[in-house]
Amino acid sequence: MRAYRLNGTNAPLTLLDQPATKAGPGEVLVDLKAATLNYRDLIVQEGRYGGEQKHDLVPLSDGAGIITAIGDGVSRDRLGQRVVLGFMPGWLDGAFSARKQATALGGGFVDGVLREQIVLPAAAAITFPETWTFEEAAAYPCAGVTAWNCLFGGRGLRPGDSVLVEGTGGVSTFALQMARAAGARVIVTSSSDEKLAGARRLGAEATINYRTTPNWGEVAADMAGGEGVDLVVEVGGSGTLNQALRAARPGGEVALVGVLTGFSGEIDTGAILMKAIDVRGVYVGSVADLGAAVATGVKPLIDEAFPFMAAQAAYDRLRSGQHRGKVAIKIAA
Repeated sequence: MRAYRLNGTNAPLTLLDQPATKAGPGEVLVDLKAATLNYRDLIVQEGRYGGEQKHDLVPLSDGAGIITAIGDGVSRDRLGQRVVLGFMPGWLDGAFSARKQATALGGGFVDGVLREQIVLPAAAAITFPETWTFEEAAAYPCAGVTAWNCLFGGRGLRPGDSVLVEGTGGVSTFALQMARAAGARVIVTSSSDEKLAGARRLGAEATINYRTTPNWGEVAADMAGGEGVDLVVEVGGSGTLNQALRAARPGGEVALVGVLTGFSGEIDTGAILMKAIDVRGVYVGSVADLGAAVATGVKPLIDEAFPFMAAQAAYDRLRSGQHRGKVAIKIAA
């Protein structure tokens, strides 16, 4: 079995041959066919993910493939199933916890999916529609689940609600598609007019170029009727959170999912207090959330799919910031 490993901060990916693995009791062996990348994967490679991590880690968290072997106690009906894998195989359902978080693939101490095979609990591998490619299914574990959790994991999005989505990356594009499918009105920000045009084609009601409109939070609030939007999908972090707070209506919600501008900074806590805004941290979601996200039927937007032998080029594409939707790697035919 071939697998890529990271060997030190900012080191290039190293392709190695590893012994084949076997499924134990309650487990399945999945022949991986595709993986997709997230911003998290860049900061893992750069050694900026936070806390300690394994030095020779197999990276990436989002994968899909075919179950080719089962362990004791697993139904034979599962053989041959096309499945997508939970981001945290140890978080099947229920409340979030540090123990469940520690099972996240491709970060910390758990090897990820940039390899030809993986063993994991059978319950952490769920089927996806036959009309989807493996690349499309592999877009879901982190970005798709995160977007679903942003929209429906709090008070819950309602038809007619207004949503502000920052950017056009994986989570943001999923959020746009899912919000529109739920009957919400969506405003999208980006620094690229070309990407904003693409967002309008996907159903965005309004768009804002944040480079030419530096007060985009206030503009978004006006677009939503003056008081502000019902929900902001906040992917920027400390550098954009204050604008998100300006965009949100009194009693509105900000789903904080990203750190593109950094982990810390000065935050307008007065706006949170005086507008009674619910700022909710979203760290992906459970395997049950993955099932709910897949059940929306939203077909992901794939920016580009790279061959397994060109995995580093996929990282470079994501790092360029020129992508729209998900960057994928074809692990096998």
